[in-house]
Amino acid sequence: MTAAVVTGLGVVAPTGLGADRHWESTLAGRSGIGPVARFDASSYPARLAGEVHGFDAAEHVPSRLLPQTDHLTRMALAASDWAFADARISPERLGDFAAGVVTANSAGGFEFGQRELQKLWSLGSTHVSAYQSFAWFYAVNTGQISIRHGLRGPSGVLVTEQAGGLDSLAQARRLLRRGSELVVAGAVDAPVCPWGWTALLAGGRLSHRDDPALAFRPFDSDASGAVAGEGGALLVVERADTAAARGAPVYGTIAGTASTFDPRPGSGREPGLRRAVEMALTDAGIGPAEVDVVFADAAGVPEEDAAEAAALRAVFGPNGVPVTAPKTLTGRLASGGSALDAATALLALRNNVIPATTAVVDVPDEYGLDLVRDGPRQAELRTAVVLARGVRGFNAALVLTTEGERP
Repeated sequence: MTAAVVTGLGVVAPTGLGADRHWESTLAGRSGIGPVARFDASSYPARLAGEVHGFDAAEHVPSRLLPQTDHLTRMALAASDWAFADARISPERLGDFAAGVVTANSAGGFEFGQRELQKLWSLGSTHVSAYQSFAWFYAVNTGQISIRHGLRGPSGVLVTEQAGGLDSLAQARRLLRRGSELVVAGAVDAPVCPWGWTALLAGGRLSHRDDPALAFRPFDSDASGAVAGEGGALLVVERADTAAARGAPVYGTIAGTASTFDPRPGSGREPGLRRAVEMALTDAGIGPAEVDVVFADAAGVPEEDAAEAAALRAVFGPNGVPVTAPKTLTGRLASGGSALDAATALLALRNNVIPATTAVVDVPDEYGLDLVRDGPRQAELRTAVVLARGVRGFNAALVLTTEGERP
């Protein structure tokens, strides 16, 4: 039962580049949501996004890689660099097959794929880049990170939409238990382009409001959908013994994980989120009363918010645990969103402060939530639960602690 600890964070988010800047913006309530800037969205019904600003790929990615990578891969490569630097480890010092990569992704390099398809339709097949064969692929981040850092251990990719970031961390923990020493895990997504935007609009979950302060209001009586965004986080996950041997600072321990799938619509059966939370707590060997904070999935869709609130009441009781959703500052980042939530939860554990859920004014009493929303809340934090749900029924729960794993 090898303990899996997080020793490095690489964050690229609408709230800032790097974990420190993201955390500073999160505590200050500085939103990264605004009008779409990556393309002209004026003719679309949804015109707001959480975009990553100030990221110059040429400053972070070798010039030879720029023609063959999508925006999401460039951000992922930068995040992997920052995660290793934060963990104070040089990948070349690892054994040949000691380390691997597990990322999640929702749809791959949307923007790269759109550009090459436009060339195909307008100019013909001879004008399509050879890099299209992999730059769009949902596994591209895993491949490019492993090549960049020479990580030849067990690797993979998960496609479970917003739940993917947590599922990748769960898989990293499994790989450590099977013998790997270190795994880079997490997710970075980038759907903010016309092709990706059309796909997101088809899902019917985006808010059509134009005021960034009112568009994404999860658990609010006036919730009208979510704001989409780009970015995410990559984490260095290590065996506790190897981290201790090299004196690495530790953010926290991945103490429990679980994933479930919702039953068929119309079956009358309960959604799978409650079961995911209970299974993750059982895996961690703790009870609901030992949880200090929950980082909610926070869909921003009324019926989905109500379902999540019901799951939290069933596990923790009415107002039984502080709940927060700092993604109101970034929007929902597809698979990158839950990875960023995990990084934010680890920063909260380190600093003993719960970041606030902004923009939410009126939480229905029947939700029974102690939603942290009037600024950050100081608290003694030892255990956090992070939740995520992906489109079409994916659920994931992650338990993070400041202590070692329990048998």
